[in-house]
Amino acid sequence: MLSNKVAVVILNWNGKSFIEKFLPIVLKFSEEAQIIVADNQSTDDSVEFLKNHFPQVTVVVNPSNDGFAQGYNLALKQVTAEYYVLLNSDVEVTANWLNPIIQLMDSNPKIAACQPKILDYNHKTKFEYAGAAGGFMDKYGYPFCRGRIFNVLEEDKGQYNDAVEVFWSTGACMFVRAEAFWKVGGFDGDYFAHMEEIDVCWRMKNIGYQIYVEPKSVIYHVGGGTLNKLSPVKTFLNFRNNLITLTKNASPRFLFFKIIYRMILDGVAAFKFLFEGNGSHFFAVIKAHFSFYKHLPSTLKKRDEMRLMSEFRDSTTGVYENNIVFTHFVKGVKHYSEL
Repeated sequence: MLSNKVAVVILNWNGKSFIEKFLPIVLKFSEEAQIIVADNQSTDDSVEFLKNHFPQVTVVVNPSNDGFAQGYNLALKQVTAEYYVLLNSDVEVTANWLNPIIQLMDSNPKIAACQPKILDYNHKTKFEYAGAAGGFMDKYGYPFCRGRIFNVLEEDKGQYNDAVEVFWSTGACMFVRAEAFWKVGGFDGDYFAHMEEIDVCWRMKNIGYQIYVEPKSVIYHVGGGTLNKLSPVKTFLNFRNNLITLTKNASPRFLFFKIIYRMILDGVAAFKFLFEGNGSHFFAVIKAHFSFYKHLPSTLKKRDEMRLMSEFRDSTTGVYENNIVFTHFVKGVKHYSEL
């Protein structure tokens, strides 16, 4: 077992090039933390490369490639630390990236998870898609960020430099209190990848924890390192897992109508894909809905299990009480500050 107050855990799958490029920077700026690479049965020579070039890094090899969610669950069971820092392999950290967030979480035991400010590695003055300056949610379960609404990325001009409570923390760089993470059962391994960070944050919120962003900590994220944004597999996982997340975690108030409304909007998005010539993405949305139906019994069982821990809360913190789809695509609102 590995023991340290802070454990930086990097999940790797065929990411040798990212490890070679970014791990030395992680080591340079994370002297106070234990550094662990959890490998999801890579088929490149990542593990051998790590052992030969980074002997100071602990390598955990998972028995199979079960994706981001279950991959982290398996790895973190072998790590003893007060705080896990779940870090993507395609991230460049900066000096003093750990301390501001650890200090914030030490000062408030109610904070279960926190993220840094995330900027685009390839356009370093812009926020990055995966988390920007903190994750939010509209009342229908659509996620967006301070600094990123759908595909519109804002320039970072210091407009979101305050530490605030948000709805979810990005999985690209999530600082999470180990006690809170395991209290809700960790990530949902059935997700494979995408939306699992929003799901676990929502579950932690439902039992009374808070989620924060601390922009004094800054990282640069490449993005799309494992599944490209243009991948139909990513479309399938995002649409399916979003519906499952809403069904599992939202309060019962108007939940049935919210799900029906979401599925109608999903249909509109699917036909938009089709009219744009992206037939594979159209079928990915259809496939996502059928997979949602298939998983509905197990999803409702998970919902009941969480409800035994705590009543679902109509938490307004981090929630936009309108439809972000309508606000963005119809009203033309492009920036978080305009909401």
